[in-house]
Amino acid sequence: MYRARVTIEYSGRGDPARSLALLWRTSERTSRKGKPDLSVDRIVRAAIEVADAEGLQGLSMRRVAERLGVGTMSLYTYVPGKPELLDVMLDTVHGTAYDETGGPEEVPGGWRERLTRIARANWALCRRHPWLLQVATSRPVLGPNVTAKYDLELRAIDGIGLTDVEMDQVITLVTGFVHGTARGAVEASQVESRTGMSDEQWWAAHAPFLSRISDATRYPTAARVGQAAGEALGGAYSAEHTFEFGLERLLDGIEALIRRRTGQSG
Repeated sequence: MYRARVTIEYSGRGDPARSLALLWRTSERTSRKGKPDLSVDRIVRAAIEVADAEGLQGLSMRRVAERLGVGTMSLYTYVPGKPELLDVMLDTVHGTAYDETGGPEEVPGGWRERLTRIARANWALCRRHPWLLQVATSRPVLGPNVTAKYDLELRAIDGIGLTDVEMDQVITLVTGFVHGTARGAVEASQVESRTGMSDEQWWAAHAPFLSRISDATRYPTAARVGQAAGEALGGAYSAEHTFEFGLERLLDGIEALIRRRTGQSG
């Protein structure tokens, strides 16, 4: 379970040569005699398990070593430090993005269906590994899995009338939208455990106060829309509904761009 404090990390903070060597496994050391059967892969799997359970604020070389049942210094034979470890963790989980759904090229239909698969796969990935949303990746992880995922997603929209730059921006737009809405979903799922109160209990506790300050005469549009949204969504906010509605509008905008590029009429 996540603690209340949120940690923001940054990809690409480690030594570039060491990170790339780890990502591409070009200089992995073998276990020394008398030591546990450690490897980069085992260490990364343990680190992902820690981050899944505790968030990045709970991730440290010591915690990973405890999970593996080894001394902390043993890890440094294989991983230079936490920044490099984080890069490999990111690359590793991105390699699982389509394990459950299959790649976008397997979707029957056109580009819209393929982009929908991309969005849903990234949404599921963020929900499985919420700590991904705690990592700023403006300096991308140049690992084999991240690279393969990017190539796979680009191929899903290749040849539909976009320029190369527009293809890159469409994938960035879709994944950025997913990350934003997934962050809201993760926060909503954590609030009950952090506060000890469900949404229903919170609204019930605040109902007497809200009834005193609600003024449909003074705020008629807010009152009308708020009531309609609350009834439709079953609460003040639904991350799933926001995701579905936003994705359709996003695809509509991309379709308008493609129509302009290819000269199609509406």
